[in-house]
Formats: sequence, C-alpha cells, structure tokens
Amino acid sequence: MAKRKIEDIVTEMVTPIVENNNYELVDVEFLKEGASWYLRVYIDKEGGISIDDCQIVSEALSEKLDKTDPIEQHYFLEVSSPGIERPLKREKDFIKFKGEQVEVKLFQPIDGKKIFEGKLNGLVEGKISITSEKNETLEFDKEKVAIVKRTIKF
Repeated sequence: MAKRKIEDIVTEMVTPIVENNNYELVDVEFLKEGASWYLRVYIDKEGGISIDDCQIVSEALSEKLDKTDPIEQHYFLEVSSPGIERPLKREKDFIKFKGEQVEVKLFQPIDGKKIFEGKLNGLVEGKISITSEKNETLEFDKEKVAIVKRTIKF
C-alpha cells in the first residue's frame, strides 16, 4: 500500500482518539529509515504533551491497528510531541504561530539560497509570507516549500 494512503488511513483512525482526549493531531508520518519502517504520530496540547499522553494515544491506536491491520510490513509505532521546533503543515498552524520565528526550506533554490528565516506573517492564497531580519517581506508558493518549522533563538 502507498505511503500516503497509509498516512491517510492512520490519520482517520487516530483523529477520534486524539480529539476525545483533548489533544491536537499535528502530523502522521510513515517512513523508512534504514531497514526499518516507522509510523510516527505527533500530538500536542496546550501546556505540552507528557509521556502519559503519548501512552494513552499509543495504546488506543495500537488496538485499532491490530484489529484492522492496514499496514502489511513490520513497523515501529511512535507517538510523541512535535517538539519546540515543530513543522507547520496545516492552515491552522500558520494562524496559531503567526508572528513567531520560522525557517522556510525550499525544494529548489532562489538566487542560490534554499533556506530563509524570518517572522511568520501567515499563509495567504497558497503563499507563505515571512518578514526577514532586514525587514523584507518574502513570499513562497506553498508547493515549492519542503518544510516550514518554528525556530527558537537563544
């Protein structure tokens, strides 16, 4: 089964678990690292996620996965927090973290540069907008962006 299809199936399965426990589903990834496959579910909540929160979701999701068995190959299930430097993927992420420092990585360079940093202005009509340290507004087509993630500067 295709990676994207598995991610969609697991997202559908885990969403009620996450919502019933007042967590936020941040992302679901199914990927191969070395010889092993990993199913990673990232959750969050106001004030942060604890190990107990991850265990609640992991146990409930494991039970559902065991019943339906949608994944053919052997894999490791991991449920965790997305971390402080979490990726921004959905429209609500761009609203929630507006005004925060982000790093934008592109698939293809613009003027020889693939990584841009600045304050997030938001996502408008398919374009990610940031304000650079030089106070320039930069816009990137969302489909040309590999990842947008929060950055913390100390």
